[in-house]
Amino acid sequence: MKKKVALIFGVTGQDGAYLSKLLLRKKYKVYGVKRRSSIINTLRIDDIYKDINLKSNFVLRYGDLTDSSSILNLIKDIRPSEIYNLAAQSHVSVSFEVPEYSADVNGLGTLRILEAIKNLKMEKKVKFYQAGTSEMFGRTKEKFQSEKTSFYPASPYGASKSFAHSITINYREAYGIFACNGILFNHESPVRGETFVTQKIIQALIRIKKGEQKKLYLGNLYSKRDWGHAADYVYAMWKMLQQKKPDDYVIATGKNFTIKEFVNKAAKKIGFKIKWSGKGISEKGVNIENGKVLIECKKRYFRPVEVDHLKGNARKAKRILNWSPKISVDDLIEEMIDHELKIYNDKYPK
Repeated sequence: MKKKVALIFGVTGQDGAYLSKLLLRKKYKVYGVKRRSSIINTLRIDDIYKDINLKSNFVLRYGDLTDSSSILNLIKDIRPSEIYNLAAQSHVSVSFEVPEYSADVNGLGTLRILEAIKNLKMEKKVKFYQAGTSEMFGRTKEKFQSEKTSFYPASPYGASKSFAHSITINYREAYGIFACNGILFNHESPVRGETFVTQKIIQALIRIKKGEQKKLYLGNLYSKRDWGHAADYVYAMWKMLQQKKPDDYVIATGKNFTIKEFVNKAAKKIGFKIKWSGKGISEKGVNIENGKVLIECKKRYFRPVEVDHLKGNARKAKRILNWSPKISVDDLIEEMIDHELKIYNDKYPK
């Protein structure tokens, strides 16, 4: 049986790392694409990345979603059986500061991959996965969001991903490309970037506990998010491309928690007892044991347009893909804390 070949754009990110390891376990040849920079950003894949001169089932290549020729040449050279587009300017707040770049990478980047597949006449030879996001639903009023829920993006990030979602469907219908959209709700892991709120919370609380930091500053404490684990979610990506027909799927846990609830869960596991006081921007989290303020809200951490409520309905994925999340938010938080504590203890051994 011929070995399957996967091409992953955005391989150095959280999802790229988890997906690469999943596909390697399934005996794929994996090509990962990263942007060229002066910093070798391979920390998440260092355990599978080998010298380019050594024979390996994991190969790192340079490319950029803003460069059509690099995308076309990569696909032409590698001739993958599956392409996963996980690359993006993925920080929602930052997308307000760099909206044009976010649209170029997230929206037009997807179009460039699809055009390359079409121009290389690989419509029947390759399967394509596009990484969507619950942020496309934005300010929806629906209690649960499913594949039938209308998009109402509230950020350049969400809007750019909405374009990517729509153009993927368009190329599937117009050219017969096996193209799937995964509408993934928030998913975290120990290797989540430190600027994302879950990792920011956990790292800050550990540093406060160790005396390395005084306070944690947050924005809207009452935003509700549906949090899962990246390991569960990349498995869903793979399952989508193993089906006989391409389709679009919401991937979510069906449970959501406020930022404040996430803080409380993490704080309890780390060993803090927190009492909350005040309202709005003045709300604070106080350490009951010594009366010190641990958490404060700052206006700069609020988005220009807030998304208050996201909770996914993944019944279609359960029915067709036989997929359901295995890791609870409590287990996720515990795993993230254990990982950060190990890093801290290795850095500052007793």
